[in-house]
Amino acid sequence: MDYVRLGNTGMKVSRLCLGCMTFGEPDRGSHPWTLDAGKSLPIIRGALEAGINFFDTANAYSEGTSEEIVGEALRQYARRDEVVIATKVFNRMKPTPNGSGLSRKAIFNEIDQSLRRLGTDYVDLYQIHRWDPSTPIEETLEALHDVVKSGKARYIGASSMAAWQFAKALHTSDSRRLTRFVTMQNHLNLLYREEEREMMPLCSDQGIGVLPWSPLARGRLARPWGQTSSRMDTDEFGRKLYLASAEADRAVAERVAEVASRRGVPMAQVALAWLLGKKGVTAPIVGASRPEQLQDALAAMTLKLSAEEVASMEAPYVPHAVAS
Repeated sequence: MDYVRLGNTGMKVSRLCLGCMTFGEPDRGSHPWTLDAGKSLPIIRGALEAGINFFDTANAYSEGTSEEIVGEALRQYARRDEVVIATKVFNRMKPTPNGSGLSRKAIFNEIDQSLRRLGTDYVDLYQIHRWDPSTPIEETLEALHDVVKSGKARYIGASSMAAWQFAKALHTSDSRRLTRFVTMQNHLNLLYREEEREMMPLCSDQGIGVLPWSPLARGRLARPWGQTSSRMDTDEFGRKLYLASAEADRAVAERVAEVASRRGVPMAQVALAWLLGKKGVTAPIVGASRPEQLQDALAAMTLKLSAEEVASMEAPYVPHAVAS
């Protein structure tokens, strides 16, 4: 396993981050395809044994049960100081006026609830899941700064938003001498490359670690076009992300399949190898519901694509509507 610095920090993370949205009680939340604890723990253990030390979850995944499962697995199979735990705040957790968002009240409540579920007294990376238009960014950043100073988080990060919003947040932190975001978790894969226009150059300029989510486009880059899975059949968010661009995306996916066929490897390895080769990418967030999916992700780290293969897969891409 290769390890790299997380942005401009001194903390080292594995080149792959295990995305933990796959883990959670299926009858909790909006993801009926998730794995319960019994099925999740062996995959997390396999990731640790492969050298992955970076795990990403969120308070809202399966109504908090993802955090519970991740916390239990890491307590069983790892020392706390050897792993990097990332979680997120923003999405609704309670049907009350302050049950979501990035207000000071919400952040202070949710960090404590996440720590309780994870069974730890700190997280390594605390991320805002989305931009909150109803809360001044100054309030959010001051609250996150206090979370870090209290010792409940080591670093803070952000997720999908406009580049101007992220630039505003970074400027606000610098001008007020507040803790700065060190990562951006954004939507980036061969089917959705709009982040290459502004967000990726901004992150490169500012020394921000980039943690792309949905590196396989919710499975669309992992199997021949038209084949589905139980997750794809029930994934409303994925349908929203890719439905409008399906015709254009098909051409890209078919190029991935061609390269994979010539190489004699699964499509997932090729799509991940493309992302790992992108300048500025720190660690793609890869999900796994079966051990072989984890093995594909690990194999992608050693798969080196030629310039011709990259150009072939990128050529059919057309501009997409901004999606987050």
